[in-house]
Amino acid sequence: MTARQPSFTYEALPMRVIFGAGTLAQLPQEAERLGLRRLLVLSTPEQAALAEHAATLLEDACAGRFTEARMHVPADVAAAARKAAREAGADGCLAIGGGSTIGLGKAIALETGLPVISVPTTYAGSEMTPIWGLTDNGRKRTGRDRSVLPRSVVYDPELTLRLPVDMSVTSGFNAIAHAVEALYAPDASPIVSLMAEEGVRSLATALPTIAEDPLGIEARSDALRGAWLCGACLGATTMSLHHKLCHILGGTFDLPHAPTHTVLLPYVAAFNLPAAPTAERALSRALATDDVPKHLARTSVELGAPRSLAELGLTEHDVTEIVTQAVAQPYANPRPVTADAIRSLVTDALHGTLAP
Repeated sequence: MTARQPSFTYEALPMRVIFGAGTLAQLPQEAERLGLRRLLVLSTPEQAALAEHAATLLEDACAGRFTEARMHVPADVAAAARKAAREAGADGCLAIGGGSTIGLGKAIALETGLPVISVPTTYAGSEMTPIWGLTDNGRKRTGRDRSVLPRSVVYDPELTLRLPVDMSVTSGFNAIAHAVEALYAPDASPIVSLMAEEGVRSLATALPTIAEDPLGIEARSDALRGAWLCGACLGATTMSLHHKLCHILGGTFDLPHAPTHTVLLPYVAAFNLPAAPTAERALSRALATDDVPKHLARTSVELGAPRSLAELGLTEHDVTEIVTQAVAQPYANPRPVTADAIRSLVTDALHGTLAP
Protein backbone atom coordinates (compact mmCIF):
# COMPACT_ATOMS: atom_id res chain seq x y z
CA MET A 1 0.00 0.00 0.00
CA THR A 2 1.36 3.39 -0.94
CA ALA A 3 1.27 6.35 1.41
CA ARG A 4 -1.58 8.72 0.74
CA GLN A 5 -0.48 11.97 -0.87
CA PRO A 6 -1.47 15.13 0.99
CA SER A 7 -4.06 17.43 -0.52
CA PHE A 8 -2.74 20.74 -1.78
CA THR A 9 -3.49 23.64 -4.08
CA TYR A 10 -1.06 24.96 -6.65
CA GLU A 11 -1.95 27.87 -8.91
CA ALA A 12 0.42 28.38 -11.84
CA LEU A 13 1.14 32.00 -12.72
CA PRO A 14 0.84 33.01 -16.39
CA MET A 15 4.41 33.60 -17.48
CA ARG A 16 6.38 33.44 -20.72
CA VAL A 17 10.13 32.85 -20.35
CA ILE A 18 12.81 33.20 -23.00
CA PHE A 19 16.04 31.66 -21.69
CA GLY A 20 19.49 31.41 -23.21
CA ALA A 21 22.71 33.18 -24.06
CA GLY A 22 22.12 35.98 -26.53
CA THR A 23 18.35 36.11 -26.08
CA LEU A 24 18.41 39.87 -25.42
CA ALA A 25 18.47 40.22 -29.21
CA GLN A 26 14.92 38.84 -29.27
CA LEU A 27 13.49 41.93 -27.53
CA PRO A 28 11.99 43.45 -30.68
CA GLN A 29 10.16 40.23 -31.54
CA GLU A 30 8.92 39.87 -27.96
CA ALA A 31 7.57 43.42 -27.93
CA GLU A 32 5.86 42.81 -31.26
CA ARG A 33 4.34 39.56 -30.01
CA LEU A 34 2.80 41.45 -27.08
CA GLY A 35 1.60 44.24 -29.36
CA LEU A 36 3.77 46.83 -27.60
CA ARG A 37 4.94 49.71 -29.78
CA ARG A 38 5.99 52.37 -27.23
CA LEU A 39 8.03 50.88 -24.41
CA LEU A 40 9.55 52.98 -21.65
CA VAL A 41 12.95 51.43 -20.83
CA LEU A 42 13.75 51.38 -17.10
CA SER A 43 17.11 50.99 -15.35
CA THR A 44 19.23 52.26 -12.48
CA PRO A 45 21.74 55.07 -13.18
CA GLU A 46 24.52 52.48 -13.03
CA GLN A 47 22.95 50.48 -15.87
CA ALA A 48 22.02 53.39 -18.10
CA ALA A 49 24.34 52.10 -20.83
CA LEU A 50 22.54 48.75 -20.83
CA ALA A 51 19.21 50.59 -21.04
CA GLU A 52 20.57 52.52 -24.02
CA HIS A 53 21.55 49.25 -25.69
CA ALA A 54 18.07 47.84 -25.13
CA ALA A 55 16.55 51.03 -26.52
CA THR A 56 18.72 50.68 -29.61
CA LEU A 57 17.52 47.11 -30.11
CA LEU A 58 13.89 48.22 -29.83
CA GLU A 59 14.38 51.05 -32.33
CA ASP A 60 10.98 52.72 -32.96
CA ALA A 61 9.34 50.58 -30.24
CA CYS A 62 11.24 52.58 -27.58
CA ALA A 63 9.27 55.58 -26.32
CA GLY A 64 11.97 56.79 -23.95
CA ARG A 65 14.18 55.89 -21.00
CA PHE A 66 13.88 56.34 -17.25
CA THR A 67 17.19 55.52 -15.57
CA GLU A 68 16.56 56.56 -11.97
CA ALA A 69 15.43 53.26 -10.41
CA ARG A 70 16.56 52.92 -6.81
CA MET A 71 16.75 50.21 -4.18
CA HIS A 72 13.55 49.52 -2.21
CA VAL A 73 11.47 51.47 -4.80
CA PRO A 74 10.97 54.83 -3.06
CA ALA A 75 7.45 56.16 -3.61
CA ASP A 76 8.71 59.43 -5.10
CA VAL A 77 10.80 57.58 -7.69
CA ALA A 78 7.79 55.43 -8.61
CA ALA A 79 5.68 58.57 -9.03
CA ALA A 80 8.32 60.14 -11.27
CA ALA A 81 8.51 56.98 -13.38
CA ARG A 82 4.73 56.85 -13.81
CA LYS A 83 4.81 60.49 -14.92
CA ALA A 84 7.56 59.69 -17.42
CA ALA A 85 5.46 56.83 -18.79
CA ARG A 86 2.44 59.09 -19.24
CA GLU A 87 4.43 61.86 -20.89
CA ALA A 88 6.07 59.38 -23.28
CA GLY A 89 2.72 57.87 -24.21
CA ALA A 90 4.12 54.46 -23.25
CA ASP A 91 2.00 51.37 -23.80
CA GLY A 92 4.35 49.22 -21.70
CA CYS A 93 7.66 49.10 -19.84
CA LEU A 94 10.90 47.21 -20.31
CA ALA A 95 12.64 46.72 -16.94
CA ILE A 96 16.27 45.74 -17.48
CA GLY A 97 18.42 45.22 -14.41
CA GLY A 98 18.12 43.81 -10.91
CA GLY A 99 15.38 43.81 -8.31
CA SER A 100 15.33 47.59 -7.99
CA THR A 101 14.49 48.12 -11.65
CA ILE A 102 12.07 45.21 -11.88
CA GLY A 103 10.38 46.49 -8.73
CA LEU A 104 10.00 49.90 -10.35
CA GLY A 105 8.33 48.30 -13.35
CA LYS A 106 5.88 46.64 -10.99
CA ALA A 107 5.16 49.94 -9.25
CA ILE A 108 4.25 51.47 -12.60
CA ALA A 109 2.08 48.49 -13.54
CA LEU A 110 0.29 48.56 -10.19
CA GLU A 111 -1.09 52.07 -10.78
CA THR A 112 -1.36 52.16 -14.57
CA GLY A 113 -1.89 48.58 -15.68
CA LEU A 114 0.91 48.93 -18.25
CA PRO A 115 2.39 45.53 -19.20
CA VAL A 116 6.02 44.86 -18.32
CA ILE A 117 8.78 42.90 -20.01
CA SER A 118 11.55 42.05 -17.53
CA VAL A 119 15.19 41.38 -18.36
CA PRO A 120 16.95 40.35 -15.10
CA THR A 121 20.67 40.95 -14.77
CA THR A 122 20.96 39.59 -11.22
CA TYR A 123 19.56 36.61 -9.33
CA ALA A 124 16.90 38.43 -7.30
CA GLY A 125 13.98 36.39 -8.72
CA SER A 126 11.50 39.27 -8.43
CA GLU A 127 10.59 38.92 -12.08
CA MET A 128 8.76 35.66 -11.35
CA THR A 129 6.39 37.04 -8.71
CA PRO A 130 3.24 39.17 -8.47
CA ILE A 131 4.70 40.79 -5.33
CA TRP A 132 5.24 44.54 -5.31
CA GLY A 133 6.95 46.79 -2.76
CA LEU A 134 7.08 50.55 -2.15
CA THR A 135 9.00 52.49 0.49
CA ASP A 136 7.59 55.73 1.91
CA ASN A 137 8.41 57.59 5.13
CA GLY A 138 10.73 54.86 6.37
CA ARG A 139 8.23 52.02 5.92
CA LYS A 140 8.16 49.40 3.18
CA ARG A 141 4.72 48.26 2.04
CA THR A 142 4.30 45.08 0.05
CA GLY A 143 1.39 43.34 -1.59
CA ARG A 144 0.34 40.88 -4.27
CA ASP A 145 -1.41 41.82 -7.47
CA ARG A 146 -1.54 39.89 -10.74
CA SER A 147 -1.33 43.17 -12.66
CA VAL A 148 2.36 43.59 -11.73
CA LEU A 149 3.45 40.17 -12.99
CA PRO A 150 5.69 40.65 -16.03
CA ARG A 151 4.18 39.44 -19.29
CA SER A 152 7.52 38.10 -20.50
CA VAL A 153 10.89 37.46 -18.88
CA VAL A 154 14.06 37.34 -20.94
CA TYR A 155 16.85 35.47 -19.17
CA ASP A 156 20.13 36.09 -20.97
CA PRO A 157 23.08 34.70 -18.95
CA GLU A 158 25.47 36.87 -20.97
CA LEU A 159 24.05 39.91 -19.17
CA THR A 160 25.27 38.51 -15.83
CA LEU A 161 28.88 37.92 -16.90
CA ARG A 162 29.96 41.35 -15.67
CA LEU A 163 28.02 41.16 -12.42
CA PRO A 164 30.76 41.47 -9.76
CA VAL A 165 31.38 38.35 -7.70
CA ASP A 166 30.30 39.95 -4.42
CA MET A 167 27.00 41.06 -5.95
CA SER A 168 26.56 37.69 -7.62
CA VAL A 169 26.96 35.93 -4.28
CA THR A 170 24.56 38.10 -2.29
CA SER A 171 22.04 38.17 -5.12
CA GLY A 172 22.18 34.37 -5.25
CA PHE A 173 21.65 34.04 -1.51
CA ASN A 174 18.74 36.45 -1.81
CA ALA A 175 17.15 33.97 -4.23
CA ILE A 176 17.96 31.03 -1.95
CA ALA A 177 16.07 32.83 0.83
CA HIS A 178 12.93 32.79 -1.32
CA ALA A 179 13.14 29.02 -1.66
CA VAL A 180 13.92 28.45 2.02
CA GLU A 181 10.76 30.28 3.07
CA ALA A 182 8.69 28.56 0.39
CA LEU A 183 9.64 25.19 1.86
CA TYR A 184 7.95 25.97 5.18
CA ALA A 185 5.25 28.35 3.96
CA PRO A 186 1.68 27.61 5.12
CA ASP A 187 0.65 27.18 1.48
CA ALA A 188 3.63 25.06 0.44
CA SER A 189 2.99 22.15 -1.88
CA PRO A 190 4.99 19.19 -3.24
CA ILE A 191 5.32 21.03 -6.56
CA VAL A 192 6.75 24.16 -4.98
CA SER A 193 9.01 22.09 -2.74
CA LEU A 194 10.53 20.33 -5.75
CA MET A 195 11.24 23.67 -7.41
CA ALA A 196 12.65 25.10 -4.18
CA GLU A 197 15.04 22.24 -3.57
CA GLU A 198 16.30 22.29 -7.15
CA GLY A 199 16.62 26.08 -7.12
CA VAL A 200 18.75 25.99 -3.97
CA ARG A 201 20.88 23.16 -5.37
CA SER A 202 21.47 25.03 -8.65
CA LEU A 203 22.56 28.23 -6.93
CA ALA A 204 24.61 26.50 -4.23
CA THR A 205 26.54 24.66 -6.95
CA ALA A 206 26.91 27.62 -9.29
CA LEU A 207 28.00 30.38 -6.90
CA PRO A 208 31.40 28.91 -5.87
CA THR A 209 32.15 28.29 -9.56
CA ILE A 210 31.24 31.88 -10.41
CA ALA A 211 33.57 33.09 -7.65
CA GLU A 212 36.42 31.15 -9.27
CA ASP A 213 35.52 31.97 -12.88
CA PRO A 214 33.11 34.91 -13.20
CA LEU A 215 33.05 34.65 -17.01
CA GLY A 216 31.98 31.00 -17.14
CA ILE A 217 28.69 30.99 -19.02
CA GLU A 218 27.63 27.52 -17.81
CA ALA A 219 27.70 28.46 -14.11
CA ARG A 220 26.03 31.79 -14.90
CA SER A 221 23.26 29.91 -16.70
CA ASP A 222 22.82 27.51 -13.77
CA ALA A 223 22.60 30.40 -11.32
CA LEU A 224 20.04 32.21 -13.45
CA ARG A 225 17.97 29.04 -13.75
CA GLY A 226 18.16 28.59 -9.98
CA ALA A 227 17.03 32.18 -9.45
CA TRP A 228 14.09 31.58 -11.80
CA LEU A 229 13.00 28.55 -9.75
CA CYS A 230 13.48 30.29 -6.39
CA GLY A 231 11.59 33.35 -7.58
CA ALA A 232 8.73 31.20 -8.82
CA CYS A 233 8.54 29.62 -5.35
CA LEU A 234 8.25 33.04 -3.74
CA GLY A 235 5.52 33.93 -6.21
CA ALA A 236 3.52 30.82 -5.33
CA THR A 237 3.67 30.95 -1.52
CA THR A 238 3.25 33.19 1.50
CA MET A 239 6.27 35.08 2.84
CA SER A 240 7.37 34.45 6.42
CA LEU A 241 9.64 35.92 9.08
CA HIS A 242 12.77 36.26 6.96
CA HIS A 243 11.11 38.52 4.40
CA LYS A 244 9.32 40.49 7.10
CA LEU A 245 12.61 41.31 8.78
CA CYS A 246 14.29 42.17 5.47
CA HIS A 247 11.45 44.56 4.62
CA ILE A 248 12.00 46.33 7.95
CA LEU A 249 15.77 46.45 7.56
CA GLY A 250 15.48 47.81 4.05
CA GLY A 251 12.49 50.12 4.38
CA THR A 252 13.35 51.69 7.74
CA PHE A 253 17.15 51.47 7.86
CA ASP A 254 17.92 51.46 4.11
CA LEU A 255 20.21 48.44 4.40
CA PRO A 256 21.27 47.00 1.02
CA HIS A 257 18.72 44.47 -0.14
CA ALA A 258 20.67 41.38 -1.23
CA PRO A 259 23.44 41.59 1.43
CA THR A 260 20.76 41.90 4.12
CA HIS A 261 19.03 38.75 2.88
CA THR A 262 22.38 36.97 2.81
CA VAL A 263 23.42 37.87 6.35
CA LEU A 264 20.02 37.30 7.92
CA LEU A 265 19.09 33.99 6.26
CA PRO A 266 21.17 31.62 8.46
CA TYR A 267 19.71 33.13 11.64
CA VAL A 268 16.10 32.84 10.53
CA ALA A 269 16.84 29.30 9.33
CA ALA A 270 18.28 28.43 12.76
CA PHE A 271 15.11 29.78 14.36
CA ASN A 272 12.55 28.20 12.04
CA LEU A 273 13.94 24.89 10.79
CA PRO A 274 13.53 23.00 14.10
CA ALA A 275 9.79 23.55 13.60
CA ALA A 276 9.94 22.59 9.90
CA PRO A 277 11.72 19.22 9.63
CA THR A 278 10.57 18.48 6.07
CA ALA A 279 12.02 21.79 4.90
CA GLU A 280 15.23 21.10 6.81
CA ARG A 281 15.64 17.71 5.12
CA ALA A 282 15.12 19.23 1.67
CA LEU A 283 17.71 21.93 2.35
CA SER A 284 20.16 19.41 3.76
CA ARG A 285 19.91 17.47 0.50
CA ALA A 286 20.22 20.56 -1.68
CA LEU A 287 23.21 21.94 0.24
CA ALA A 288 24.82 18.57 1.05
CA THR A 289 25.11 19.42 4.74
CA ASP A 290 23.77 18.26 8.08
CA ASP A 291 23.80 21.80 9.53
CA VAL A 292 21.90 24.14 7.21
CA PRO A 293 22.25 27.42 9.18
CA LYS A 294 25.99 27.10 9.75
CA HIS A 295 26.54 25.98 6.16
CA LEU A 296 24.70 29.04 4.83
CA ALA A 297 26.68 31.39 7.09
CA ARG A 298 30.05 29.79 6.42
CA THR A 299 29.62 29.48 2.65
CA SER A 300 28.40 33.04 2.15
CA VAL A 301 31.35 34.46 4.10
CA GLU A 302 33.83 32.21 2.29
CA LEU A 303 32.48 33.59 -0.99
CA GLY A 304 33.02 37.16 0.17
CA ALA A 305 29.64 38.19 1.60
CA PRO A 306 29.35 40.33 4.75
CA ARG A 307 29.25 38.32 7.96
CA SER A 308 27.06 40.58 10.11
CA LEU A 309 24.34 43.23 9.99
CA ALA A 310 26.78 45.56 11.76
CA GLU A 311 28.92 45.52 8.63
CA LEU A 312 25.88 46.79 6.73
CA GLY A 313 25.37 49.70 9.11
CA LEU A 314 22.90 48.39 11.71
CA THR A 315 23.52 49.27 15.37
CA GLU A 316 22.42 47.95 18.77
CA HIS A 317 20.21 51.03 19.07
CA ASP A 318 18.19 49.90 16.04
CA VAL A 319 17.17 46.50 17.41
CA THR A 320 14.24 47.74 19.51
CA GLU A 321 12.58 49.37 16.49
CA ILE A 322 12.99 46.16 14.49
CA VAL A 323 11.37 44.13 17.28
CA THR A 324 8.50 46.60 17.55
CA GLN A 325 7.70 46.46 13.85
CA ALA A 326 8.16 42.69 13.55
CA VAL A 327 5.68 41.81 16.29
CA ALA A 328 3.17 44.54 15.35
CA GLN A 329 2.29 42.98 12.00
CA PRO A 330 3.74 39.46 11.96
CA TYR A 331 3.84 37.28 8.86
CA ALA A 332 2.83 33.62 8.87
CA ASN A 333 5.66 31.58 10.35
CA PRO A 334 6.29 27.96 11.42
CA ARG A 335 7.29 29.11 14.93
CA PRO A 336 5.55 31.69 17.09
CA VAL A 337 7.22 35.10 16.79
CA THR A 338 7.80 36.79 20.15
CA ALA A 339 9.60 40.01 20.98
CA ASP A 340 12.30 38.13 22.90
CA ALA A 341 12.86 35.69 20.04
CA ILE A 342 13.18 38.49 17.48
CA ARG A 343 15.55 40.44 19.70
CA SER A 344 17.79 37.41 20.15
CA LEU A 345 17.73 36.53 16.44
CA VAL A 346 18.51 40.07 15.24
CA THR A 347 21.20 40.56 17.88
CA ASP A 348 22.93 37.38 16.77
CA ALA A 349 22.77 38.51 13.13
CA LEU A 350 24.02 41.95 14.16
CA HIS A 351 27.19 40.38 15.56
CA GLY A 352 27.48 37.51 13.06
CA THR A 353 27.62 34.80 15.68
CA LEU A 354 27.10 31.95 13.18
CA ALA A 355 29.75 33.15 10.75
CA PRO A 356 33.31 31.79 11.02
